[in-house]
Amino acid sequence: MTVLVLAHFAVALCAAPLVRRAGPRAFVVLALPPAAALGWALCQWDVVTGGGARGESWTWIEAYDVDVAFRLDALGLLMVLLAAGVGALVLLYCVSYFAPGTRQLGPFGGNLLAFAGAMLGLVLADDLMILYLFWELTTVLSFLLIGYDSEKRASRRSALQALMVTSVGGLAMFVGFLMLGHLAGTYRISRILEAPPAASGTLSAALVLILAGALAKSAIWPLSMWLPNAMAAPTPVSAYLHAAAMVKAGVYLVARLAPAFADVAPWRPVLLTLGTATMLLGGWRALRLNDLKLVLAYGTVSQLGFLIVLAGDGTYNTGLAAASMILGHALFKAPLFLVTGIVDHATGTRDLRRLSGVGRSLPWVCAVAAAAAASMVALVPMLGFVAKEAAFDALLHGTVAERWVLALIVVGSALTTAYTLRFLWGAFARKPGVPDTPVHRVGPAFLAPPALLAVGCLLLGPGVGWVADLFEAYAAQYTAPAHPYHLALWHGFGAALWLSVLAWAGGIALFLGRDAVVRTGRMLAWPKADEWFGRTVLGLERTALQVTGSVQKGSLPAYVATVLGVMLAGLLAVLATDRPWHGVPAPRAWDTPWQAAVGALTCACALMCLAVQRRMKAAVLAGLTGYGTALLYVVQGAPDLALTQFGVETVSTVVLILVMRRLPVMFGETLRSWRRTAAFLLAFGGAAAIACAVWLAAGARTADPAGAAMTEETAHHGLKDVVATILVDFRAWDTMGESAVLAVAVLGVTSLLYVHRRQGPAPGPPPALPGGVTAWSLASRAIRVPDEFLQTAPERSWLTAGDTLAPEHRSVVFEVIARLVFHPILMLSVYLLLCAENLPGGGFVGGLVAGVALMIRYLAGGRHELAAAAPVHPGFFTGLGLALSTGVALLGLADGTVLHAWTWHGHLPLIGDWHMGTAILFDLGVYLLVLGVVLDVIRALGSKIDQHTEYRAGLALAADGAGEGTR
Repeated sequence: MTVLVLAHFAVALCAAPLVRRAGPRAFVVLALPPAAALGWALCQWDVVTGGGARGESWTWIEAYDVDVAFRLDALGLLMVLLAAGVGALVLLYCVSYFAPGTRQLGPFGGNLLAFAGAMLGLVLADDLMILYLFWELTTVLSFLLIGYDSEKRASRRSALQALMVTSVGGLAMFVGFLMLGHLAGTYRISRILEAPPAASGTLSAALVLILAGALAKSAIWPLSMWLPNAMAAPTPVSAYLHAAAMVKAGVYLVARLAPAFADVAPWRPVLLTLGTATMLLGGWRALRLNDLKLVLAYGTVSQLGFLIVLAGDGTYNTGLAAASMILGHALFKAPLFLVTGIVDHATGTRDLRRLSGVGRSLPWVCAVAAAAAASMVALVPMLGFVAKEAAFDALLHGTVAERWVLALIVVGSALTTAYTLRFLWGAFARKPGVPDTPVHRVGPAFLAPPALLAVGCLLLGPGVGWVADLFEAYAAQYTAPAHPYHLALWHGFGAALWLSVLAWAGGIALFLGRDAVVRTGRMLAWPKADEWFGRTVLGLERTALQVTGSVQKGSLPAYVATVLGVMLAGLLAVLATDRPWHGVPAPRAWDTPWQAAVGALTCACALMCLAVQRRMKAAVLAGLTGYGTALLYVVQGAPDLALTQFGVETVSTVVLILVMRRLPVMFGETLRSWRRTAAFLLAFGGAAAIACAVWLAAGARTADPAGAAMTEETAHHGLKDVVATILVDFRAWDTMGESAVLAVAVLGVTSLLYVHRRQGPAPGPPPALPGGVTAWSLASRAIRVPDEFLQTAPERSWLTAGDTLAPEHRSVVFEVIARLVFHPILMLSVYLLLCAENLPGGGFVGGLVAGVALMIRYLAGGRHELAAAAPVHPGFFTGLGLALSTGVALLGLADGTVLHAWTWHGHLPLIGDWHMGTAILFDLGVYLLVLGVVLDVIRALGSKIDQHTEYRAGLALAADGAGEGTR
């Protein structure tokens, strides 16, 4: 089963090159995985119908008892037949539906096949978490398929609406799954159904959440608005997703859980009420529309309501009827959608008011549609008749509530007959006063898929005994009554048959009075669910804007004060209610007097920040507090942390100063005394609260520290640096994730700098100026050294691009220092990288040190000097580092570990013995990633800003030159 599911995705990845090479004929190859799944399922027929099941599983998340488990039983086999069988025919239908050269056909085919694989995994899943995984995968893929024609606003809106409705329902369902798994003690569906948890308020809440996801997926009122709008998708998508596969997922989930939970409140009332309402509202709406696909879409909504009633009723007979109707619905609704695609393809329209005489021009297409429609209205001898007779009989012999539901379902069946007749009349009949619609020829390959499905409706009516064992195997999960219902084509002239006759007669009457129905519908028109959805989304957007505007004022002090205030209030509330200080030993003021001295100096720097008026002084003092923290690490005996803190503080200070260049020299706002006092009290209180929380947390430790075990394990491998080993071995996945977050955050921030409207657009082609002079050349003149200075300057520069700076911006001493220390700092960074196993260092601090070397080159020589020192794009280092770390971590899984999967040893002349493990390669990836991040920050906040400044200076000079020329 796992191989079959993965085969769908593997072939889907090859869809684009296949379509490029073979065009629409590539869909024949894409149809092979679902065809193979269909063949495999049929081979399991005897086992499953005999009451057995096939299963396979392997552990995924052992701590939470989550397994990748698949299981094929009666209901699973039925759904596999639909997902695989209909999926294969729809893919073959695409060969004729799409013309060669159709835009984005490769991705479309891959998404459609991947959806078939996701649906296969969904119906075979025997674990709630795996089911949810495939559930959401179908949601994402359906979004891509509905929005296939992304250039149209309607397609984009429909895809987004389907995604929002189904994903929100899916999130609610996920919470319900977690609650249900917690109550049952397992997430295995088969085990939950064998021993369901006892009824309780928590179980009822879990079932309501699960039903929210199921009802949203199956377009049950009031969440049915997305399905008709999804008709913006191509017809193959409508036939597969919205008739046979995706919308059946909710029905499948209800049918899967009903044997265990149908008697738990409020399962049955919710499903019977909403299912009946959906059947009536969908059928009534279908009578008033003129687009053939919309008629079928609302008809699908109506039929889904009927299916939800049967699947959720939770008795043997209704379960038998539900299983047969699930198959019958797929066999008649999918061909009707496919026929609609043929009519649209052959005539160029789906408007039933413009279609006339198509039945005479396309008699075989009309015959296929008529056969499928006969099954939809439950005419003898179609499978739809057998299924609906079973449903009527089951509800007729049920409770009083079920009989009331039956009465409404008969009305819904009359509506089904009416809109089915309207569909056939609108698509194929010759209408008075409407000229015959021009039609082009339809090939047999185009008609074959819907014809096969329609033939299935016809054959399985008299031959329902061939599949009755499968339906009965599913119904056997319920308690069988004394006289269970048996599926057969003819049960005589009973009450169920007369109810069907009543539904047919009512439907014919509604069809004949269709004009009056349309007028009545207009008179009784109420706000559509789609309109309510639009208003709700618009209201949420406006509310979000108002809330955001009220709290996001652009004031950093306000944000910091809010964070500190909330944190302080929360900590004080905990301290006041729990009183956790009892039994906690008193804190020590310091271990050595040096700690007190460094701490006092650090606090003094922090307090001095409050008194300065110049921004640069404040930045330097803030940096000194960070260096003071690093000195505390040194005194405490944590050189690794001290090195990292020194590197981070150096880079942060330089970045802060680069940002300060764009701000005024002095703080423009003078705080009033009460605000300064409030800020001081809030900051002091927040700091004291944090210190108190750290003291309490450290003093309340009850478990043994993990450091001893890690130190022992590190020594066992012959290593000494425990911190570095933790980062690149014991907690390597955490390090990899944090590195990825760092890279994404920095790339996002630096990208925003380029698109911010106050920053202005990036310099484009230089404007043309009189005499062939460009703004760039003027800018160069503004920043380059004057000729008279060059005559007295030395011939050799210490830096490659030092002469690009104006004299007042140069420092010979700084240039000399930069030239002398650049390469030693780089060598130091490599040393810190390689010595991390036994000495302080590591990839992170090594990358920071290398970044500091590049910062020195930039500060000494400007952006051109940085470009000469690092000619490679920062994204190269970032991407290479992340790829290397991820690749090494994944490679280590080959032998069940994270890292240290391989180690190399050797002997080199002059160097001696050496050894290297994959942890070093992992650390090298961190080194490159950090280097790329730092380089990206320097280029964004340094070089790019310098480039804008030079460009604007050139424009100013050009404007001055133009003014002089005019005068």
